[in-house]
Amino acid sequence: MMETKQFIIIGLILALLVGIVAVFAASGDPDGLESTALVVGGEKTLTSVTPEDADAEEAVPSPGLFTYESPLPDYSMGEEAGTGGALVAIVLGIIIMFGLGWGASAAIRAMREPK
Repeated sequence: MMETKQFIIIGLILALLVGIVAVFAASGDPDGLESTALVVGGEKTLTSVTPEDADAEEAVPSPGLFTYESPLPDYSMGEEAGTGGALVAIVLGIIIMFGLGWGASAAIRAMREPK
């Protein structure tokens, strides 16, 4: 039977491999999420053609709406960092999410243990 430590290490390695391959294998021109953002922003309707120059990131938010800036937008560290920056962003994202999952499971385990 596999030890817990081995299972976690293998899972983390697989997550890193899938994360890196999936991002570079994905379409460079996605339409689902960005199209939805254009509809919500009022720049596109569901029955019309998307404007050629439409970009969800350039949409001006309405007053009172929540806005944010991602620390690692679009799996990158900026255009000047190139592919190396994208790899670092992917690995950092996976490690951060692994750490959050590990921490949450440790907190749940601690709450369940009798004192």
